[in-house]
Amino acid sequence: MRGDYRDWLKAEGYSDKTISTQLSQAARIETNYGPIEDILSNGGYDALFAELTYSSEDERRNRPNPSKIGIDGNLRNSLASYKNALARYARFLGAAPGEVVEPSVLPPADTMEKQRLSLERDMQTALREDLARLEPGLVIIDDGAERVVLSGFIDILARDAAGAVVVIELKAGKTDARVIGQVLGYMGDIAAEDAAAAVRGIIVAHDFDQRTRSAARAVPNLTLVRYAVAFSFFPEG
Repeated sequence: MRGDYRDWLKAEGYSDKTISTQLSQAARIETNYGPIEDILSNGGYDALFAELTYSSEDERRNRPNPSKIGIDGNLRNSLASYKNALARYARFLGAAPGEVVEPSVLPPADTMEKQRLSLERDMQTALREDLARLEPGLVIIDDGAERVVLSGFIDILARDAAGAVVVIELKAGKTDARVIGQVLGYMGDIAAEDAAAAVRGIIVAHDFDQRTRSAARAVPNLTLVRYAVAFSFFPEG
């Protein structure tokens, strides 16, 4: 495992507990399968990702552990955590600095993207500290880090007071129409993993484009929530 992975996780805003978990899980994957970098370079990522996938149907049929990793607790939840760790480390390995661009009146595109990601990370951190601010009764069920599914990474995965699984997607600024397909993809992946669970979606943004508003009206289990940023000022000394 690369020595700068811890620093990357810290820069991404993960808590110390989550960082320790991610490092431990990545290390255990490598103990059983070899260096993750080698797996990716040899084209073995998809096969390992599939090997770490254990559905609710697998659980109901009491199918054996498909992986080389020994599991003592709940098999489905544990393998999902290892799959998340694999995908997160792969994302770290693929991270690259933005291209250098000429100065202009507007900030460079890579700078704007970094600002957007930073705000989304700040929102995620704030919500993880008190998710009830978004909706009373919500409880986080993703071990403190984004849950990976076939469609990508879910910002926050929770369960509501009625027992439904809730996919929460955070967007800095105003959305575009792509967010609907993104969230519905995540919801569909969660429904496929756990066919017995009811699944809802919540999109949090500063504002919503008209297509997103119109599409959300046709999806009864999808909610749009606006955020606002408040500034506080304190005299020095």
